[in-house]
Amino acid sequence: MTTLDEIDVLLTRLSRAEKAELLQRVARDLANSDPGIEVDPSVSGGEACIVRTRIPVWVLVQARRLGTSEADLLRSYPVLRAADLTNAWAYYRAHRDEIEQAIVENEAA
Repeated sequence: MTTLDEIDVLLTRLSRAEKAELLQRVARDLANSDPGIEVDPSVSGGEACIVRTRIPVWVLVQARRLGTSEADLLRSYPVLRAADLTNAWAYYRAHRDEIEQAIVENEAA
């Protein structure tokens, strides 16, 4: 049974008020997330990556800093979409210290 199947079973046990509370919690959680970016400890050492890929945000930020254009990034990474780059730049703006630290650590490695 998948997690979503389990949730379906649990939903039938909730009152309307509890379902409304659950919906509010899910909406809050989604509002606090970064669209198009995932952080998964089992992918790229837990670094922030573009969803559907293993491309870390710091790699894109550093490439951009070194003068790589968005068009070149999209050609170099055919799985990327323009929206992925927009999400990466937004994530960088919101999590600048994290990405800067990742750049420093990876350049030192």
